[in-house]
Amino acid sequence: MNIHPTSLIEDGAVIGDGVIVGPMCQVGAHARLHDGVILKSHVVIDGDTEIGQGTIVHPFSTLGGPPQHLGYSGEATKLKIGENCIIRENVTVNIGTAPGGGITTIGDRA
Repeated sequence: MNIHPTSLIEDGAVIGDGVIVGPMCQVGAHARLHDGVILKSHVVIDGDTEIGQGTIVHPFSTLGGPPQHLGYSGEATKLKIGENCIIRENVTVNIGTAPGGGITTIGDRA
């Protein structure tokens, strides 16, 4: 695991083998980064978020924040990103909503 000294990893986060966390990233307490995940720089991982093996997240992406849905009132929901995905710059993906099944899912190699 290689974590840049300017990045913040909260207690409770699960970081797999070979994970690279670039500069100025923030990884929340409920995040799970599987083996070989790469966070390039300035990436925020929040909420109950799982990122699959070999996924690359490019700068200024925010994953796992609260949904932008008026019906969301703090329910325990999740974000699951599959293996070997490429999340490009400035992408936002939120946790799910209870009416939507409670989970936002991105499949493998997306």
